[in-house]
Formats: sequence, C-alpha cells, structure tokens
Amino acid sequence: MYSDIASKFLIKWLVLAFFIGALSGLASGFFLYSLEFVTNFREGNNWIIWLLPFGGLIIGYGYHVYGKEVVKGNNLIFEEYAEPKKCIPFKMMPLVLFGTLITHLFGGSAGREGTAVQMGATIADQFTKWFPLSNEDRKIILICGISAGFASVFGTPLAGAIFAIEVLFFSKINYKSIYPSFLVAYIAYFTVEFLPVHHTYYTISFVPNISLQNLFWAFLVGIPFGLTAMLFSRTTHWWGEIFSKYIVFPPLRPFLGGIIIAVAVFFMGTTKFIGLGIPTILDSFETKQLVYVFLLKILFTGFTLGAGFKGGEVTPLFFVGATLGSFLSLYIPLPTALLAGMGFVAVFSGATHTPIACTVMGMELFGLECGLFIGIACLVSYLFSGTIGIYSTQIIGGVKGDIYKKFKKTTFENL
Repeated sequence: MYSDIASKFLIKWLVLAFFIGALSGLASGFFLYSLEFVTNFREGNNWIIWLLPFGGLIIGYGYHVYGKEVVKGNNLIFEEYAEPKKCIPFKMMPLVLFGTLITHLFGGSAGREGTAVQMGATIADQFTKWFPLSNEDRKIILICGISAGFASVFGTPLAGAIFAIEVLFFSKINYKSIYPSFLVAYIAYFTVEFLPVHHTYYTISFVPNISLQNLFWAFLVGIPFGLTAMLFSRTTHWWGEIFSKYIVFPPLRPFLGGIIIAVAVFFMGTTKFIGLGIPTILDSFETKQLVYVFLLKILFTGFTLGAGFKGGEVTPLFFVGATLGSFLSLYIPLPTALLAGMGFVAVFSGATHTPIACTVMGMELFGLECGLFIGIACLVSYLFSGTIGIYSTQIIGGVKGDIYKKFKKTTFENL
C-alpha cells in the first residue's frame, strides 16, 4: 500500500518535473540569448540609452493596461504560495520577459533572476489548469518553477533547488517538495546546457589555509556584507515608495526615471553601472575596486527598479558584493579574488535571507576549497542584514526573526 503511494508520487513528479524543467530551461535559454544580444547591441550603440524613457513608457503602459494582476512579480509568487487563490496568469511571462529585455536594451540597471523565476513559476503554474492537483501540490509546483528558473539562468542546479525551498522556508515548506525541486532544477539546467548559450564562469585561483586568523577575517567581512545587503534592499523599496507617492500615473514613473538615468549616464561618461555589469564583476576578482563602485550600483539599481523597470536584483547584488569584497581587500589580509567571491554570494545571502543556498552556490561557482570562508560570510551577512529583504512578502522567522523581534521590543521599551 505504502509502496504504491510512493511509486505514484515519484512517477507523477518525474513527469511534471520533466515538462516544467524542459520548458523553463528553453525559456531561460531564449532569455539568456536575447539578453546577450541586446546588451551587446547597447554597448555598441550607446546613443540608444537616450531612448530609455520611451522604453520605460512602453513597460509602464504595458503593465498598467494588461498586467495589473502580475505587476507584483516575485512577490505575487510568494503570496500565491502562502495563500493559494488562482493560477498565475500566463501574461506574466511575456510581460516580464520583454520588459526586462527593453530595460537592458536601453540601459537600465537590473538583473535577470527575477525574470527567470517569474517565467519558471508561470510555466509551472499552468499545469494546475491541466491536472487535478491539490493546494499542496500547487505549492510544490511553484517551488519547482522557482527552482527551474534560478538553476537554469545561473547554471547552478544545486543552489537553485535549495534556494526555492529556503526562500519559502518559513511559509511552511512541505518536505515532499524536496525531490521535485532538485529534479526539476537539474532538468532545467541540462536543458540550457544543450542550447547555444553560455553561463558566466568565475575563478578563485588561490584559497589560503584555514586558520583561526583567516576565519576571523571571514567572520568580520560578513558584517559589512550584511549591512550592504540591508542598504540595497531598503534603497530599492525606498525608491519604489517615492515614485508611487509623487507620480500617480504608473506609466510616467519609468518614463521620468529613464530621463534621469540617461542624463546621469551621459554626464558620467560610462556605462559601467547599467545593465548586468558582468565585466566589472569579473574585473573585481583581479583588480581592487574603489569604494564608490558598489555604492553607485546600489543607487542605479534601486532607482531603476523603483521607477518600474523590469529585471531581477540578484546579478546587481553579485556586482555590489564582488566590488565591495574587492575593495575590502585593500584592508583585509585575504586574497582579492576570495573576498570578491565571498561578497558575491554573501550580499545575495543577506538580501534574500538564504544563507544555505548562497553557500552552495558559492561552492558551485568557485569550488569546494573556499566553502568554509563563503559559508561563514553568508551566515554572518544573513544575521546582520535585518528582516527587510528584496522580496517584501517573504516571511522571516527562526532565530533571526526572534532576535530582531526581541531587539525591536527592547528598543521601544527603553524609549
């Protein structure tokens, strides 16, 4: 009896994971190819940045007229997971896909994770229309969509599977979701591997010996990584509130925001702080960066996303973390590449409250040798990043949630 139930469960999710993973992988492959194309076109034709306001107007108008139900993006996915109500409209996928491509084509500062996760979750949730699935199954479906999108866009299947579970952990995760999450992550990952697209690879050539002194430095740098993650999250939310408060008509927000970004890029004379910023991330592993680099990326990304442009936050978080770690190598006696790699994933850990997934991601990207250094930095960053992350509807609990609740209570009582 029990073996029959288990067999049916395994077969059902094997079939669903195959289709969700393959379709999400194909969608991510198309997205990555298109993103590389529009980025190369913009870098070869910088005049196009002056069209950013009109690109923003197209995005804003499209969501205002056709996408009011899906404008919340990743937060809509988290809401549907916490309280399942209705299937995510398929329109979310084309809107976020083309909105992100327009953002990058014309010079906004954004990432790609949010787009891939939304596409994956949208594709996955459509299966609830075609199969008789319970609310419990639908939650697993959404986890599969997040896992497939993350794993395929970054080329990190282990981290993608864990991220999908960990980011929703305090929303009462069902342990039945572990098998489908890992399965779909690898299917999506290998689907992209078969396509003519390439992920970015990073190298840490030297990892120092594990000693109390070196581990102390790893602990210490986790603090500024966490505080920077908090600054990034709060800046993005703050700009969103400012635009919403003072510009009533939504399509005008990215239009006016686009004008300001285009003028800023023109007077700065560099495109370093727009787009994904992959060249600067790679350079951070070899060349010590200056302090203003990560701060300007926070400003540009928060302003871009707050104005209503589309894309993710994660690659900008990689940029911020890598350049901050590279800058700290001026003062911290650890290799520049190691500190850049630690910051790369640790700032992401603090902003998404996912230290386990980020540690695994660091080992997938940089090698097992730096795992302990990365793990310490990710954990400390997670603890020092506060309870407000890039996902406003994410539920924060556990030890961290308890610590901040007690801190707030004690602070207000003393006042």
